[in-house]
Amino acid sequence: MIETFEFINEDFPGFFAGVVFIFGAVVGSFLNVCIYRIPAEKSVVFPGSTCACGKPIPWYHNIPIVTWLILRGRASCCGETFSIRYPAIELLTGLLFLGSWLTHTPIPAIIGMLYIAFLICSTFIDFDHMIIPDRFSIGGMVIGVVISIFFPSLHAVEGMPVLANIQSGVISVMGAVIGAGLVYWISVLGEVVFRKPAMGEGDVKFVGFIGAFCGWQGAVFAMFGGALLGSIILLPILMVGRLLGKGQAEPAASFAEEPESEAEMEAVQFGAAVPFGPMLAGAGLLYFLGADVYVDAYFADFALSFFRR
Repeated sequence: MIETFEFINEDFPGFFAGVVFIFGAVVGSFLNVCIYRIPAEKSVVFPGSTCACGKPIPWYHNIPIVTWLILRGRASCCGETFSIRYPAIELLTGLLFLGSWLTHTPIPAIIGMLYIAFLICSTFIDFDHMIIPDRFSIGGMVIGVVISIFFPSLHAVEGMPVLANIQSGVISVMGAVIGAGLVYWISVLGEVVFRKPAMGEGDVKFVGFIGAFCGWQGAVFAMFGGALLGSIILLPILMVGRLLGKGQAEPAASFAEEPESEAEMEAVQFGAAVPFGPMLAGAGLLYFLGADVYVDAYFADFALSFFRR
């Protein structure tokens, strides 16, 4: 059956690519619900989508991307504006699902769509609330190991069925353990050096999740690639913020009033708290969508040259 599917895909690549993109956009619409409701501890199933005014949104006004464009970002019932982030997440999910489909064979591609969905949810929840829910980190880690056991092709393992399943499962477990352990010890050392938490426990578990799907090479790349992405993205923002801050007079009231909580203190100090999860997710995506070829080759060459000494 898989061979027939792959044969059809080779003859009609555009058809399946279009279906995957549409499917991704639909999933992205559901991810918008998850991103909003999961931190609020609400059901992602019931009730159905509703407008800010409380009225239910009919299905024909809930078509991913298209509805937002037709209604020009406003609700049909009350005229309330909808954030552009909703269609942006739908478009992003569709494009990333398509990327997974174009860079992998069908089974790893479909598994990769689940991996991508978890990354997207974790990223935007971390942006909004500075947390990564355990259902995506720990739950995703467990799911990654189980899937790896049943589908060895995720880690490109071939051979006798039972042996291949065991080998793939071991690769996944090693990826989770090495990934989480690496981030844990880096966070411990960071806390010793800087005398404050360098990374949260959510980041530790999150890299373990990436390792379960991508192996230890993907976990290591996510850690250091995420740090590089963070530097590229955040340093210019911090520099601009520092320059703008120097040109602004401090309100007189601020000398007499102190922040009432640590959260307010972090809000006062520009860039004091930055979510690292989105950077890890970005590096994890890069690895899965093509960088794995170069990263794995680099580690293989490094190991070969090391043992030759």
